[in-house]
Amino acid sequence: MVQVQGQEVQVQAGQSCADMLKGVLSGKKMKAVVACACDGVLRDLASPLPSGVTAVEPVFLESPEGLCVLRHSAAHVMAEAVKGLFPSAKVTIGPDIENGFYYDFDFERPFTPEDLEKIEERMAQSVAADRPFSRQEMSAAEAKALFASMNETYKLEIIDDLGAEQVSVYRHGDFVDLCRGPHLPSTGFLQAVKLTSVAGAYWRGDSNRPMLQRIYGIAFATPKELKAHLVMLEEAKKRDHRKLGPQLDLFSFHERGGAGMAYWHPKGSLVRTILEDFVTKEMLRRDYGIVRTPQILKRDLWETSGHYANYRENMYFTEIDGAPYGVKPMNCVAHMLIYNTRQRSYRDLPIRLFEFGVVHRHELSGVLHGLLRVRQFTQDDAHIICRPDQLLDEIKGVMNWIQDLMGVFGFEYSMEISTRPEKSIGSDLDWERATAALMDAMKEMGLPYQINEGDGAFYGPKIDVKLRDCLGRQWQCSTIQVDFTLPDRFDLLYVGEDGERHRPVMVHRAIMGSVERFIGILTEHFAGAFPTWLAPVQARILTVTDSHNEFARKCEEALRQAGVRIELDLRNEKLGYKVREAQMEKIPYALVVGDQEVEQACVNVRARGGHTLGALSIEAFVDLLRQECEEPFKRGGMRYSFSN
Repeated sequence: MVQVQGQEVQVQAGQSCADMLKGVLSGKKMKAVVACACDGVLRDLASPLPSGVTAVEPVFLESPEGLCVLRHSAAHVMAEAVKGLFPSAKVTIGPDIENGFYYDFDFERPFTPEDLEKIEERMAQSVAADRPFSRQEMSAAEAKALFASMNETYKLEIIDDLGAEQVSVYRHGDFVDLCRGPHLPSTGFLQAVKLTSVAGAYWRGDSNRPMLQRIYGIAFATPKELKAHLVMLEEAKKRDHRKLGPQLDLFSFHERGGAGMAYWHPKGSLVRTILEDFVTKEMLRRDYGIVRTPQILKRDLWETSGHYANYRENMYFTEIDGAPYGVKPMNCVAHMLIYNTRQRSYRDLPIRLFEFGVVHRHELSGVLHGLLRVRQFTQDDAHIICRPDQLLDEIKGVMNWIQDLMGVFGFEYSMEISTRPEKSIGSDLDWERATAALMDAMKEMGLPYQINEGDGAFYGPKIDVKLRDCLGRQWQCSTIQVDFTLPDRFDLLYVGEDGERHRPVMVHRAIMGSVERFIGILTEHFAGAFPTWLAPVQARILTVTDSHNEFARKCEEALRQAGVRIELDLRNEKLGYKVREAQMEKIPYALVVGDQEVEQACVNVRARGGHTLGALSIEAFVDLLRQECEEPFKRGGMRYSFSN
């Protein structure tokens, strides 16, 4: 007997998953099933029920698991099309990814947009043919002989790396590929697929290996969902921070100066300063001490911390007076040195050290992406060194701060707890204690979370907070990491109430995460129209004619003295042109000054969206602005200083 959706079902010898599910599901529901989960393991519908299985669940097309199967099958159909059109292309790997899939090919020339159109057409033919996917088990030796006969040398390397005696291949039509599966019952399920782009990618991510061509595509359960996603992608193009940054004069990138490093212009620097000032004030209010630490530290410190053994491929190194140094990728080591400058008592703890620390990480050029993936960035980084009995409250305190920040911007968010990776340091006991502390804190706060197996930092598990922007995209920003290991490696101690020496625990935490990344996300979320409290220019005064200039200058000075970030446009241009330009630059308010405004000693206020508020005195406008700026902070019980 096997459990299927709460029912006990009698299993017959040799029965397939599909045959068994047909006896439980209606015909309409069965048509939407693309795979099955046998005791939690995904399998093809056509596969025989494994012996000893206790529960089988259908995997529906629109479920997260079903979409993964759909997208991976789409990658196979794309590879079939590429091989049909370009027989000399060699196939490598083709996984499913968020919203879609990709496949890497070794081909003698770059794929063109015209090639993508042809590949899509060939894929449509395969879908229309509704070819079944079939699985075949074979020995590794048989598989190597098969792929050698096809001259698919990358598959031979993959088989060797697997080190397995048995492997599986999948066929549909004349196409065959090494794959563990599962796949759709047939290609006919792929009714909503589109190829999107081509990019370069090194084989196995190694710059010393061949450069491949990666074709990306998207796939959804229905054409309606695909259309909605394409609309979202078009909107995302309009909001791309790499386009808006230069357009709004916020920042730029210069290959001549080095890839992956942003150049902040006055307006962008002002946005950063406002954000950093807000965060700094909140840090002080939450009893953090502000520190500043060097950019480079001797290599032996990075060896002690484990960064050299576990993270050095992401670091830069140099030499001074014959001694090796490492450019810091994180601030934790320097903060521990500060802690160790004096003896600490249990009464001193927790000690919270905060720094806007500039760090450098060696990212491959192929993954650099505007402000979202850079080689130099600033973290709003802090390390809380506390007694073990204080750990739970400290985690909850950081989580409250994160919730407050998300509330200021109105972000929805979700959370993951990432557990111990293969490449890590520390004892099993310390990892268990650290992971349990994170889970206990989330439980006490009533916060839901997912488990992200094996994706913790090399020194400890972490909570990652993923915010969702206005387009529904997820971004990882805030993080909380619990670390019992580095305090031991750096011999951090405190004198306990019993007069004995004890080992503290350290919490690594970032609220915004990377300042660059956070501003990139905000730029796209708001399409460059930052909320008024954050806008680099909050208002611009526009004169109708030169005769209004003197009064406009007086208004400018009064607003500047009141703390408003104000600009003055005295150009001899038509008013409509000036208003449109202010709107294009995403300035929250345009203040028009003409004859009537001079006579009544006021300004005519036009909001960014086109709404006209009418004539207001300078005092009334400042009061309106102050209320608007303060409103987002009230939700978290935070204060906003209008003098920002």
